[in-house]
Amino acid sequence: MESVPNVLRLGWGTMGDIKLFDVQGLNVTALPSTILKLEKRLQTIFEQNLEILLGVRFLASEFPTQDGRMDTLGIDENGYPVIIEYKRQSDENVINQGLFYLNWLMDHQAAFELMVRDTLGTDVAKTIDWSEPRLICIAGDFKKYDLFAVKQMPRNIELIRFALFDDDKLLLDQLTSTSGESANAKAKSTIGVTLYRTVSEDLAAANDTLRNLYADVDAALMSLGDDVQQRATKFYFAYKRIQNFACMEVKRNVGTGVIRLYLKVDPDTVEQNKIFRDVREVGHFGTGDLEVTITSVDDIDIVMPYIRKSYEGS
Repeated sequence: MESVPNVLRLGWGTMGDIKLFDVQGLNVTALPSTILKLEKRLQTIFEQNLEILLGVRFLASEFPTQDGRMDTLGIDENGYPVIIEYKRQSDENVINQGLFYLNWLMDHQAAFELMVRDTLGTDVAKTIDWSEPRLICIAGDFKKYDLFAVKQMPRNIELIRFALFDDDKLLLDQLTSTSGESANAKAKSTIGVTLYRTVSEDLAAANDTLRNLYADVDAALMSLGDDVQQRATKFYFAYKRIQNFACMEVKRNVGTGVIRLYLKVDPDTVEQNKIFRDVREVGHFGTGDLEVTITSVDDIDIVMPYIRKSYEGS
């Protein structure tokens, strides 16, 4: 989400701590917020801007099941199916409701895959990964018991709270996320399956030098903030906040072994050389238009400003 000019954000401890200040020179003015009521208009804003806000491609709104309607259905940039539920009332148990729909979706995988194919095309349908379907719950606030409950669940659940300032400035705060593999999950979509060696297999088969380089790059990425999460997909390790900011491949058959990163940085702002490459017109598995090739620990210091730029924009 793009930053708001001349605006200073402070305090994300509890919902009462959320404050946004307009800074004009040395004068600071607190902006009023609307945080407790999620209207239909805000759901529409999310659905029309899912990729910018959450890194999710939109599939359907108010999708019907035999026992209700899913608020928003999509697929994220890593191929995971996504259900988004919005909490409109303080006493609404949106987490349990979302889990019910998540189980329903796992029982109707073929229907979801056909929807993706018909809506976004066969190429996207081939990327579907059922190992970690996501439930995203969005509300003006959550209770401490909600956070505790989510941390105990072996499912991929994210709680995101929002605040709307001056009716035209939207702030999102990811409170927590968990990850667990469903017992009946399939590794990949059944549409157009092609067998490849996974990135985890490449890492396991790498020599000690490459594994150590992976560990150094991983540590650099994870050190950017407490909100960084790593997800091991089939073809790359995804590093994300609310959405991906880096995707890592372990290329043990390139030279003596290299680490490849894909960052969400405009390639036009980077001088192309043996480390940086514009891949806007080049097919690749990771998300991001700038390819970064790391061959040694020394390269990490060179690429960190661009990694940080991608992180700050995610």
